[in-house]
Amino acid sequence: MSENAINTSFHEQVDPAHNNQRIFRAILLTMSRPGTVTVIGNWPNPPQGLHPAAAAVCLALVDMDTPLWVGPKAPVDIQTFLRFHCGCFIPRKPENGAFGLILDGTRLPDFESFNPGDIEYPDRSATLIIQVDSINVGRGITLSGPGINGNTRLSVDGLHTDFWQAMQDNHRRFPLGFDVILTTKTEIVSLPRTVQVEL
Repeated sequence: MSENAINTSFHEQVDPAHNNQRIFRAILLTMSRPGTVTVIGNWPNPPQGLHPAAAAVCLALVDMDTPLWVGPKAPVDIQTFLRFHCGCFIPRKPENGAFGLILDGTRLPDFESFNPGDIEYPDRSATLIIQVDSINVGRGITLSGPGINGNTRLSVDGLHTDFWQAMQDNHRRFPLGFDVILTTKTEIVSLPRTVQVEL
């Protein structure tokens, strides 16, 4: 974990509703400070292949009014877990998802398939939750933009190299585009469409 990380770890004895509220606040914090790693711990206990951090983000953000795309190859037990705990609809097409869950950051879907919002309602765009192996601050890709003091550097393992070019393209579409939450097993870092990527 980087020295710049924010620790908002959750404890198993806290009830799920309280945990969801705390995770939601942690997501808002990390969205306001792009590129900052936020530690949220090992709650909940999802099926194999779904990171606890990614599951926690889904539980905090996704509900019956926000369809969650998880891809046609997502294991059935992960889909069942998300349907049961989030109460969400899982569409077949990415353009119909308010959220997109990508289980393997090295195998990215076509980002152009996700809803970028429209000029009148840019907030209706998709948020992508992408699972990766590790995140380190202080080296790697240079990030700047609102919420970042000057610039910061981010290194991500388990993420396809095309991702950063896609983020550059995404920023050029502002105010349209998608927002991203990268998750390790216990950490998250947010990359809203306002982030500028220097390759």
